[in-house]
Amino acid sequence: MSPLVKIRSERDQMSAVERRVADFILENAHLLRDYSSQQLANALGISQSSVVKFTQKLGFKGYPDLKYSVSEAIARADNGDAPALARAGEGEEEGPGALWRQKSEAEEASRLINPPEVIHAIATAIEQAGRAGKVFIIGLGEDDIYARNFALRLSLLGILTVHNFDTARMTANVSAAGAGDVLLVFSEHGNHPALCKIARYFRERRGKVITVTRHTANPLRTLADIQLLVSAHDERPYIQPLLYQSALQHLLDNVFVRLCEEHDDRHAQLLANLERIQLMLEP
Repeated sequence: MSPLVKIRSERDQMSAVERRVADFILENAHLLRDYSSQQLANALGISQSSVVKFTQKLGFKGYPDLKYSVSEAIARADNGDAPALARAGEGEEEGPGALWRQKSEAEEASRLINPPEVIHAIATAIEQAGRAGKVFIIGLGEDDIYARNFALRLSLLGILTVHNFDTARMTANVSAAGAGDVLLVFSEHGNHPALCKIARYFRERRGKVITVTRHTANPLRTLADIQLLVSAHDERPYIQPLLYQSALQHLLDNVFVRLCEEHDDRHAQLLANLERIQLMLEP
Protein backbone atom coordinates (compact mmCIF):
# COMPACT_ATOMS: atom_id res chain seq x y z
CA MET A 1 0.00 0.00 0.00
CA SER A 2 1.32 3.47 -0.86
CA PRO A 3 2.28 5.35 2.32
CA LEU A 4 0.59 8.47 0.94
CA VAL A 5 -2.67 6.61 0.40
CA LYS A 6 -2.40 5.16 3.91
CA ILE A 7 -1.87 8.62 5.38
CA ARG A 8 -4.88 9.97 3.49
CA SER A 9 -7.10 7.09 4.59
CA GLU A 10 -6.16 7.49 8.25
CA ARG A 11 -6.10 11.30 8.39
CA ASP A 12 -9.65 11.79 9.63
CA GLN A 13 -8.91 9.56 12.62
CA MET A 14 -5.77 11.45 13.65
CA SER A 15 -5.22 13.96 16.42
CA ALA A 16 -4.68 17.63 15.59
CA VAL A 17 -0.88 17.29 15.81
CA GLU A 18 -0.89 14.14 13.68
CA ARG A 19 -3.00 15.86 11.03
CA ARG A 20 -0.43 18.65 10.81
CA VAL A 21 2.29 16.09 10.11
CA ALA A 22 0.07 14.23 7.66
CA ASP A 23 -0.87 17.37 5.75
CA PHE A 24 2.76 18.49 5.50
CA ILE A 25 3.81 15.12 4.10
CA LEU A 26 0.92 14.97 1.62
CA GLU A 27 1.52 18.51 0.40
CA ASN A 28 5.32 18.32 0.34
CA ALA A 29 6.00 14.64 -0.32
CA HIS A 30 8.51 15.48 -3.05
CA LEU A 31 10.57 17.49 -0.51
CA LEU A 32 10.43 15.01 2.36
CA ARG A 33 13.76 13.39 1.43
CA ASP A 34 15.51 16.66 2.38
CA TYR A 35 14.00 16.76 5.88
CA SER A 36 15.28 14.98 8.94
CA SER A 37 12.76 14.18 11.66
CA GLN A 38 14.08 17.12 13.69
CA GLN A 39 13.83 19.52 10.74
CA LEU A 40 10.27 18.38 10.07
CA ALA A 41 9.42 18.89 13.74
CA ASN A 42 10.95 22.37 13.67
CA ALA A 43 9.03 23.28 10.52
CA LEU A 44 5.75 22.29 12.17
CA GLY A 45 6.56 23.64 15.63
CA ILE A 46 6.18 20.25 17.33
CA SER A 47 8.50 17.85 19.14
CA GLN A 48 10.68 15.32 17.34
CA SER A 49 9.04 12.56 19.37
CA SER A 50 5.67 13.54 17.88
CA VAL A 51 7.05 12.93 14.39
CA VAL A 52 8.50 9.57 15.42
CA LYS A 53 5.25 8.50 17.09
CA PHE A 54 3.35 9.50 13.96
CA THR A 55 5.49 7.25 11.76
CA GLN A 56 5.26 4.33 14.18
CA LYS A 57 1.49 4.69 14.41
CA LEU A 58 1.34 4.22 10.64
CA GLY A 59 3.24 0.94 10.99
CA PHE A 60 6.73 2.11 10.01
CA LYS A 61 9.80 1.25 12.07
CA GLY A 62 10.79 4.88 12.22
CA TYR A 63 10.98 8.16 10.32
CA PRO A 64 13.74 7.00 7.89
CA ASP A 65 11.56 4.03 6.92
CA LEU A 66 8.62 6.35 6.18
CA LYS A 67 10.82 8.77 4.23
CA TYR A 68 12.23 5.95 2.10
CA SER A 69 8.76 4.56 1.41
CA VAL A 70 7.44 7.98 0.37
CA SER A 71 10.44 8.53 -1.92
CA GLU A 72 9.74 5.19 -3.60
CA ALA A 73 6.10 6.17 -4.12
CA ILE A 74 7.21 9.45 -5.71
CA ALA A 75 9.62 7.59 -8.01
CA ARG A 76 6.90 5.19 -9.13
CA ALA A 77 4.60 8.12 -9.84
CA ASP A 78 7.30 9.86 -11.88
CA ASN A 79 7.80 6.65 -13.88
CA GLY A 80 4.10 6.39 -14.61
CA ASP A 81 3.56 3.36 -12.38
CA ALA A 82 1.17 5.22 -10.06
CA PRO A 83 -0.92 8.39 -10.19
CA ALA A 84 1.08 11.53 -9.61
CA LEU A 85 0.36 13.40 -6.43
CA ALA A 86 -2.24 16.11 -6.42
CA ARG A 87 -0.48 18.75 -4.37
CA ALA A 88 -1.86 21.95 -2.95
CA GLY A 89 -1.96 24.66 -5.58
CA GLU A 90 -1.89 22.31 -8.57
CA GLY A 91 -5.63 22.56 -9.16
CA GLU A 92 -5.36 25.90 -10.96
CA GLU A 93 -2.38 24.77 -13.05
CA GLU A 94 -3.63 21.35 -14.12
CA GLY A 95 -7.39 21.75 -13.87
CA PRO A 96 -9.40 18.56 -14.39
CA GLY A 97 -6.30 16.34 -14.32
CA ALA A 98 -5.43 17.25 -10.75
CA LEU A 99 -9.03 16.87 -9.61
CA TRP A 100 -9.28 13.47 -11.28
CA ARG A 101 -6.19 12.29 -9.40
CA GLN A 102 -7.53 13.58 -6.10
CA LYS A 103 -10.82 11.76 -6.66
CA SER A 104 -8.90 8.59 -7.47
CA GLU A 105 -6.90 8.92 -4.26
CA ALA A 106 -10.04 9.51 -2.18
CA GLU A 107 -11.68 6.46 -3.76
CA GLU A 108 -8.62 4.30 -3.09
CA ALA A 109 -8.34 5.50 0.50
CA SER A 110 -12.03 4.78 1.08
CA ARG A 111 -11.66 1.35 -0.51
CA LEU A 112 -8.82 0.50 1.86
CA ILE A 113 -10.86 1.28 4.98
CA ASN A 114 -13.85 -0.66 3.59
CA PRO A 115 -12.39 -4.10 2.81
CA PRO A 116 -14.35 -6.56 0.64
CA GLU A 117 -15.85 -8.28 3.68
CA VAL A 118 -17.54 -5.01 4.71
CA ILE A 119 -19.05 -4.50 1.26
CA HIS A 120 -20.12 -8.14 1.29
CA ALA A 121 -21.72 -7.78 4.75
CA ILE A 122 -23.71 -4.73 3.63
CA ALA A 123 -24.88 -6.41 0.43
CA THR A 124 -25.85 -9.55 2.37
CA ALA A 125 -27.81 -7.58 4.97
CA ILE A 126 -29.70 -5.70 2.25
CA GLU A 127 -30.37 -8.90 0.29
CA GLN A 128 -31.70 -10.71 3.35
CA ALA A 129 -33.91 -7.75 4.27
CA GLY A 130 -35.16 -7.66 0.68
CA ARG A 131 -36.22 -11.31 0.90
CA ALA A 132 -38.14 -11.18 4.15
CA GLY A 133 -38.67 -7.55 5.03
CA LYS A 134 -37.87 -3.97 4.11
CA VAL A 135 -34.92 -1.65 3.67
CA PHE A 136 -35.39 1.79 5.25
CA ILE A 137 -33.24 4.63 3.88
CA ILE A 138 -32.87 8.19 5.12
CA GLY A 139 -30.56 11.13 4.42
CA LEU A 140 -30.96 14.83 5.11
CA GLY A 141 -29.92 17.72 2.86
CA GLU A 142 -27.21 16.75 0.39
CA ASP A 143 -27.04 13.29 1.94
CA ASP A 144 -30.54 12.65 0.59
CA ILE A 145 -29.22 12.85 -2.97
CA TYR A 146 -27.33 9.61 -2.45
CA ALA A 147 -29.99 8.07 -0.22
CA ARG A 148 -32.65 8.71 -2.89
CA ASN A 149 -30.49 7.38 -5.73
CA PHE A 150 -29.55 4.23 -3.81
CA ALA A 151 -33.18 3.62 -2.86
CA LEU A 152 -34.11 3.78 -6.56
CA ARG A 153 -31.41 1.28 -7.47
CA LEU A 154 -32.59 -1.15 -4.81
CA SER A 155 -36.15 -0.79 -6.05
CA LEU A 156 -35.00 -1.70 -9.55
CA LEU A 157 -33.63 -4.92 -8.07
CA GLY A 158 -37.03 -5.74 -6.62
CA ILE A 159 -36.06 -4.84 -3.05
CA LEU A 160 -38.80 -3.12 -1.07
CA THR A 161 -37.45 0.22 0.14
CA VAL A 162 -38.92 2.82 2.46
CA HIS A 163 -37.15 6.09 1.66
CA ASN A 164 -37.77 9.39 3.41
CA PHE A 165 -35.97 12.68 3.98
CA ASP A 166 -38.30 13.80 6.78
CA THR A 167 -37.28 12.66 10.27
CA ALA A 168 -40.83 12.73 11.67
CA ARG A 169 -42.20 10.56 8.85
CA MET A 170 -39.28 8.16 9.05
CA THR A 171 -39.85 7.81 12.79
CA ALA A 172 -43.43 6.79 12.03
CA ASN A 173 -42.25 4.40 9.30
CA VAL A 174 -39.74 2.77 11.63
CA SER A 175 -42.56 1.84 13.99
CA ALA A 176 -43.43 -0.85 11.43
CA ALA A 177 -39.88 -2.25 11.35
CA GLY A 178 -38.98 -5.63 12.73
CA ALA A 179 -36.19 -8.16 13.07
CA GLY A 180 -34.40 -8.67 9.77
CA ASP A 181 -35.16 -5.21 8.41
CA VAL A 182 -32.30 -2.85 7.59
CA LEU A 183 -31.92 0.91 8.07
CA LEU A 184 -29.36 2.81 5.98
CA VAL A 185 -28.58 6.23 7.44
CA PHE A 186 -26.68 8.66 5.21
CA SER A 187 -25.00 11.41 7.23
CA GLU A 188 -21.63 12.83 6.17
CA HIS A 189 -20.65 14.04 9.64
CA GLY A 190 -22.84 11.64 11.63
CA ASN A 191 -23.83 14.11 14.32
CA HIS A 192 -27.50 14.90 13.58
CA PRO A 193 -29.44 14.22 16.82
CA ALA A 194 -32.66 13.17 15.06
CA LEU A 195 -30.86 10.57 12.95
CA CYS A 196 -29.21 9.14 16.04
CA LYS A 197 -32.62 8.85 17.72
CA ILE A 198 -34.07 7.08 14.67
CA ALA A 199 -31.12 4.66 14.66
CA ARG A 200 -31.66 3.87 18.36
CA TYR A 201 -35.38 3.37 17.81
CA PHE A 202 -34.66 1.07 14.88
CA ARG A 203 -32.32 -1.04 17.00
CA GLU A 204 -35.03 -1.30 19.64
CA ARG A 205 -37.19 -2.82 16.88
CA ARG A 206 -34.38 -5.40 16.45
CA GLY A 207 -33.47 -4.13 13.00
CA LYS A 208 -29.93 -3.82 11.63
CA VAL A 209 -28.44 -0.31 11.25
CA ILE A 210 -25.95 0.55 8.48
CA THR A 211 -24.41 4.02 8.71
CA VAL A 212 -22.78 5.92 5.85
CA THR A 213 -20.49 8.65 7.21
CA ARG A 214 -17.03 10.12 7.06
CA HIS A 215 -14.17 8.17 8.59
CA THR A 216 -14.33 10.28 11.75
CA ALA A 217 -15.45 9.64 15.29
CA ASN A 218 -19.15 10.55 15.40
CA PRO A 219 -22.18 9.53 17.49
CA LEU A 220 -24.05 7.90 14.61
CA ARG A 221 -21.25 5.39 13.96
CA THR A 222 -21.48 4.12 17.53
CA LEU A 223 -25.04 2.92 16.80
CA ALA A 224 -24.15 1.00 13.64
CA ASP A 225 -24.10 -2.74 13.13
CA ILE A 226 -22.13 -2.12 9.93
CA GLN A 227 -20.28 1.06 8.98
CA LEU A 228 -19.61 2.30 5.45
CA LEU A 229 -16.84 4.89 5.77
CA VAL A 230 -15.65 7.63 3.42
CA SER A 231 -12.14 9.08 3.53
CA ALA A 232 -11.86 12.30 1.51
CA HIS A 233 -9.95 15.39 2.56
CA ASP A 234 -8.84 18.68 1.08
CA GLU A 235 -8.31 22.06 2.72
CA ARG A 236 -10.23 23.83 -0.06
CA PRO A 237 -13.95 23.96 0.82
CA TYR A 238 -14.99 23.73 -2.83
CA ILE A 239 -12.89 20.58 -3.44
CA GLN A 240 -13.53 18.52 -0.32
CA PRO A 241 -17.27 17.90 -1.01
CA LEU A 242 -16.41 16.75 -4.53
CA LEU A 243 -13.96 14.19 -3.20
CA TYR A 244 -16.46 12.96 -0.61
CA GLN A 245 -19.23 12.60 -3.17
CA SER A 246 -16.99 10.76 -5.63
CA ALA A 247 -15.67 8.31 -3.04
CA LEU A 248 -19.14 7.70 -1.60
CA GLN A 249 -20.64 6.98 -5.01
CA HIS A 250 -17.83 4.53 -5.72
CA LEU A 251 -18.58 2.61 -2.51
CA LEU A 252 -22.32 2.50 -3.21
CA ASP A 253 -21.65 1.30 -6.75
CA ASN A 254 -19.62 -1.58 -5.32
CA VAL A 255 -22.51 -2.61 -3.06
CA PHE A 256 -24.95 -2.43 -5.99
CA VAL A 257 -22.68 -4.48 -8.27
CA ARG A 258 -22.29 -7.09 -5.53
CA LEU A 259 -26.08 -7.39 -5.26
CA CYS A 260 -26.39 -7.80 -9.03
CA GLU A 261 -23.59 -10.30 -9.51
CA GLU A 262 -24.26 -12.56 -6.54
CA HIS A 263 -28.00 -12.98 -7.12
CA ASP A 264 -29.17 -13.93 -10.61
CA ASP A 265 -32.81 -13.27 -9.81
CA ARG A 266 -31.97 -9.71 -8.76
CA HIS A 267 -30.13 -9.18 -12.02
CA ALA A 268 -33.10 -10.53 -13.97
CA GLN A 269 -35.45 -8.25 -12.01
CA LEU A 270 -33.27 -5.27 -12.83
CA LEU A 271 -33.37 -6.00 -16.56
CA ALA A 272 -37.15 -6.52 -16.48
CA ASN A 273 -37.73 -3.25 -14.62
CA LEU A 274 -35.46 -1.31 -16.96
CA GLU A 275 -37.38 -2.70 -19.92
CA ARG A 276 -40.73 -1.70 -18.36
CA ILE A 277 -39.45 1.81 -17.69
CA GLN A 278 -38.23 2.13 -21.26
CA LEU A 279 -41.66 1.06 -22.56
CA MET A 280 -43.29 3.64 -20.30
CA LEU A 281 -41.08 6.39 -21.73
CA GLU A 282 -41.74 5.50 -25.34
CA PRO A 283 -44.42 7.58 -27.12
